Amino acid sequence: MKTPIFIGICGGSGSGKTTIVNRICTAVPEKSIAIMEHDSYYKDQSSLTYDERCKTNYDHPFAFDTDLFVEHIKELKKGNVIEKPIYDYGIHNRKKEAIIVEPKEIIIVEGLLVFYEQRIRELLDIKIYVDTDADIRILRRIIRDINERKRSLESVISQYMNTVRPAHEQFIEPSKKYADIIVTEGGDNLVAVDLMVTKIKSLLEQSKNVEVLQRK
Repeated sequence: MKTPIFIGICGGSGSGKTTIVNRICTAVPEKSIAIMEHDSYYKDQSSLTYDERCKTNYDHPFAFDTDLFVEHIKELKKGNVIEKPIYDYGIHNRKKEAIIVEPKEIIIVEGLLVFYEQRIRELLDIKIYVDTDADIRILRRIIRDINERKRSLESVISQYMNTVRPAHEQFIEPSKKYADIIVTEGGDNLVAVDLMVTKIKSLLEQSKNVEVLQRK
């Protein structure tokens, strides 16, 4: 297999990054695509108590084990299998288990800070920024965190005001300048999603044609 194509998808919390990734995965053969979420690489906090872990600023670059994330992306680029950590939002820590990720033709690298970190940016072939209004992002975050992560409304709002919003303004929004493509309104922008899917399918077809020629 030729070197994978790495597509970065970045944007603020609740912008619609995951929805876009899911729509792409639905439209592209599973055997051809792998996902690398920066969120899976929050640092191991086993040395901290649960209360201490609750106080961690999870929107700051220091919260991520970016060294391991970059190492794993480089291994996939070389054609090697990696063991992706599993992060448990309920206990604010990694699980002992890991997910085996094999190199695929297309690898999506998704996260809040994947454009902020130069080491990650340099490994990406295509960079897509998801740009969604702040009021929509906070509403989506409230719904997600209450329903999926069993958080209280008060804790979601407090975290948003104290860490999420400041981090967005300091780290995420400025990284938009590195994007090749800016998508408004996240996964609800079906025209943009369709264009991305068409581009990915075109890249897969080109890769297939190259392999056929190499066999001749």
